[in-house]
Amino acid sequence: MIDEALIEPQPQTFLSPHGVGDEFLYGADPLKKEIKMTEELELFRNNVRRFIADEVAPDYENWERAEIFPRELWLALGRQGLLCVDMPETYGGAGADFLFSMIIQEEFARANFVSVGGPVSVHSDIVAHYILNYGTEEQKREYLPRMITGECVGAVAMTEPGSGSDLQGIRTTARRDGDDFLINGSKTFITNGQHSDLVIVVARTDLDVPGSRGTTLFMVDSSTAGFQRGRNLEKIGLHASDTSELFFDDVRVPASCILGQLDQGFAVLMGELQRERLALAVVAVAAAEGILDETIAYVKERKAFGAPLSELQNTRFKLAEAATDARVHRSFVEECKRLFMAGELDVTTVSMAKASTTEMQCRVADTCLQLHGGYGYMREYGVSRAYVDARVQRIYGGTSEIMRELISRSLLS
Repeated sequence: MIDEALIEPQPQTFLSPHGVGDEFLYGADPLKKEIKMTEELELFRNNVRRFIADEVAPDYENWERAEIFPRELWLALGRQGLLCVDMPETYGGAGADFLFSMIIQEEFARANFVSVGGPVSVHSDIVAHYILNYGTEEQKREYLPRMITGECVGAVAMTEPGSGSDLQGIRTTARRDGDDFLINGSKTFITNGQHSDLVIVVARTDLDVPGSRGTTLFMVDSSTAGFQRGRNLEKIGLHASDTSELFFDDVRVPASCILGQLDQGFAVLMGELQRERLALAVVAVAAAEGILDETIAYVKERKAFGAPLSELQNTRFKLAEAATDARVHRSFVEECKRLFMAGELDVTTVSMAKASTTEMQCRVADTCLQLHGGYGYMREYGVSRAYVDARVQRIYGGTSEIMRELISRSLLS
């Protein structure tokens, strides 16, 4: 996930979700369009749920203990058509829209399996869209078909040990050497670092100007000489999601590996933040809804003082507050989805959504754990995982503090 420097919001460019008019796809009747879309989305949602039940749920706890899920799962996701679903058919994708991609994220989050959903989002919703929106035709045809099948796993190498959210403080360099570039530096907190076949590396290419004007993105194959994976980092949550250190020692890449324009990498990163932050908001709401459902079932069965916990007024009131919190944020996220699909989601609104939903997710997870009592602190209960997994949501994709800074700048400008 992306952490970015404190910068002024920049104009965003959006591609049409479908590439053709809705009238062509659904006819002129808006009601028919809505019914057809609803049916297609629900069929797809059921397909995602079946995959999760059959391919993820039985082994998820083992993957959590191993602190990584198997590489083969990427191929299974590809076979089921759950990777890069909104890529054009030209490159082997389904040509679906943003809503289908978000259903995948919603269902993994609702099932409390974010250690798989998060890496899938980085691969499908971030890396693939960098390539689709800023890559050359040759780059698209080289990588997108294999990303769709799961043969090529994507990662973004941005955060560094000493820079954190300050992208302008990046020290990894790419020095021109003839027709090539030599990349040197290190990255940390990289999602998909262990499984990645393709890494989009953020590097400084002009040290004489601010990072916002001298940064370039490079597409680096993990088999390239000088590229080295570090350790799989230990985290308090998201255990099955590999999060790695990466090292670059004179990694030689041709100029054709540049993604976008030389020295214009910052614009590429900023151009995709709307989608990433909205995806995080979608996950936050779905995760809150999922753990609420699980907790409601628990308090109906668990007894205290001779009666189910659900008969205690405190339990009922706490659940009412948490459910209202989730419902309000669900409405906001659905509004943001519509704005994004129409190309009208602005920096301020998505920053509000990202900050508010992830804070809500943590509140709901905390409430649900408390209602489980001592059992909520045990790993055998899913609420303990939901609690620790939620915490990072307020950090990556831009911390809550950075979101508030962007919102306040907009309000006071």
